[in-house]
Amino acid sequence: MATKQLKRKTSDPELPSRFSMVRSFQLADFVTLGNAVCGCLSLMFAMKALLTQNTDFLFSSFWCIPIGVLFDFLDGRVARWRNTSSLLGQELDSLADFCSFGIAPAVLGFACGFQKMLDLVVLTYFVCCGLARLARYNATVAALPTDQNGKVKYFEGTPIPTTLVIVGVLAYGVHHGKFWRFANPMFQHEGPFASFSQAFTPEFVWGGEISILPGYEFHPLVLMYGISGTLMISRRLRIPKP
Repeated sequence: MATKQLKRKTSDPELPSRFSMVRSFQLADFVTLGNAVCGCLSLMFAMKALLTQNTDFLFSSFWCIPIGVLFDFLDGRVARWRNTSSLLGQELDSLADFCSFGIAPAVLGFACGFQKMLDLVVLTYFVCCGLARLARYNATVAALPTDQNGKVKYFEGTPIPTTLVIVGVLAYGVHHGKFWRFANPMFQHEGPFASFSQAFTPEFVWGGEISILPGYEFHPLVLMYGISGTLMISRRLRIPKP
């Protein structure tokens, strides 16, 4: 009897069917997923660049971020055009932004040479600030002032897509030879990883490095991540929402 009742409950037509979540996606949600795809590809290309010691993959990783910004810009426009919005879309947008504009820029910084222990502390702080900023927005968006159309008037702290500026700085540096020593693995003659160990010495990382204590060095340029993270979590800084 218990078995029959269990079967009857599982076949209840009111239960959600398979793939019901995907069918509930709006057009804007699929655009948001494009942003997430860009973030994932940026991470993979950055890792591929480190493994192959080929800057072509690094530039592919850089390009994924502005394309992600484009998707992030379009999903809101599409939602307003279709007059659709949902809590699922809001959460999806935040998770995609965290991948593309939080984790990916930090990994790109690591790939460009910010690999000292104090560098990692700053990069981790940056990622945590981005995560906290998105969580705060989701938790407080209902209480933020809105215009007559119900649109939020301003952001508290800088929006996380502004990390595109950091990515632009890194791309400029790599393009002008301010980060990586090697350019093509075919010219290596000391083993597959010999030049990799030489690629991020102080003279080949833009701005060099500073020693705080013996064994505790960091690259000054990594501080742009710390500044960006601090601006993101500021509550006094209010940026008008376009």
